[in-house]
Amino acid sequence: MTTPVCVRQRIRQLDRQGLSHREISRKLGVSRTTVVRYANHGDYSPRPSNAARPGRSLVDDGYAAVVDGWPAADLRMPVKQRHTATRVYERLVAECGFTGSYSSVQRWVKRWRREHRMESDGFAELEWAPGSAQVDFGQARAVIAGVERVVHFLVVSFPYSNMRWVVALPGETSERVCQGLLWIFERMGMAPRVVVFDNATGVGHRRPDGTAARTRLFSLFCAHYGFEPRLRDPYSGHGKGSVENAVGFVRRNLMVPMPSAESFQTLTRVWLDECERVAGSDHYRHGVPVIELFEAEKDHMLPLPGVRFDPCDWRSVKADKTGAVTIDANRYLAGPKWRSMRLQAGVRVFEIELRAPTAKRSPRWRGFGAIRRKPRWIRRACSRSSRESPAYGAKARSGTISPKPCESCSTAWTHARAPICSTTSEPLPPTAGSPPRSKRWKPSSTRDGPSTARRSAHVPNASSRVREPKAGRI
Repeated sequence: MTTPVCVRQRIRQLDRQGLSHREISRKLGVSRTTVVRYANHGDYSPRPSNAARPGRSLVDDGYAAVVDGWPAADLRMPVKQRHTATRVYERLVAECGFTGSYSSVQRWVKRWRREHRMESDGFAELEWAPGSAQVDFGQARAVIAGVERVVHFLVVSFPYSNMRWVVALPGETSERVCQGLLWIFERMGMAPRVVVFDNATGVGHRRPDGTAARTRLFSLFCAHYGFEPRLRDPYSGHGKGSVENAVGFVRRNLMVPMPSAESFQTLTRVWLDECERVAGSDHYRHGVPVIELFEAEKDHMLPLPGVRFDPCDWRSVKADKTGAVTIDANRYLAGPKWRSMRLQAGVRVFEIELRAPTAKRSPRWRGFGAIRRKPRWIRRACSRSSRESPAYGAKARSGTISPKPCESCSTAWTHARAPICSTTSEPLPPTAGSPPRSKRWKPSSTRDGPSTARRSAHVPNASSRVREPKAGRI
């Protein structure tokens, strides 16, 4: 039992007063041996305590030769497929008839791991230069336009100032990564010099030989803004711990309770405002607001170019016999005019743009989902069908015939047929109060396709044949 310091001090005081060791022992209630030890002790300077040694284990009594080979063989196995103290104890009982306790096995395993620890084990804190950013994705549930769905949020963290930005995206493809970074760069007004990524699908990946392969769209984005991209090794989250921590921080603080917004753009604006509000708090080390450190860090960043980057991934797609193309498992209708033709598809985050090989203008489809249709073509087809009927006459010239599609046309169009009115023998019913049409629609040459339109092959009679409409812009 260790003698308290106050007792040691009292022994020294009484010894200097001339009391005998017997009297000191009787007065303080300690043994004479203790009095002699501390009365004659000359140096009371503090000294480091001895390292705690693991207690003796029963494994050392005859089992060490067998058990020592088990963790040694584990060094060639993956970390998650090695012996634990529990597994060593179970094997000792089953194979060697061990009668000791589990705690003795724990002490032995702890001592073995300490003696065989490699010098490379452990971590060191990384220092990041100003103007360096780390990027990573996370997932959370949110309500977008009244529908609950999984939102992929892109987080950009600056380790030097601990500034964090987050945007909402529908996925993690190349165009979405570039669009998310573009929103953040425009919000900051600057671009970082170095951006560190993990092996994200939309950015690129690291090959087994150590080289990095980047996607073409992301390479163009890096060249446009002039920053240096770096890809981390797989399963090396400790190499970018700042953004790993930021992903959990924004999920706990900005996404609880479940956020709700009209669109991804609206949710992004709300999150960026919240990031600026959170940046008003003090830095965890420097004790000054994060936003002040970030403003000083901007002096080490790159200015934005005068031209805005268009994150559009152009692909070559082929339309089927109905004029529809498939992009990322979604079907988009270009029109029967473009059936069995190869088109250029510009894939953006929230819209798809289709172009003919020689087209200058093209239609666009916003959003993503099932097949997109063009009701304007149906109206034009029905209007032309009524002009070719015998009863067109003065009513058509006066503009009292409404160019609205009939029910048959809507049904035919749904079944991917050409927009031809099936009731061409009878004029469409007039609509009261319809304004006269000052200009009739006539098929003419377009800038996005041939000037001559083909006739429909399934029209029942020659008098009802009409030319297909031009591909307009929606």
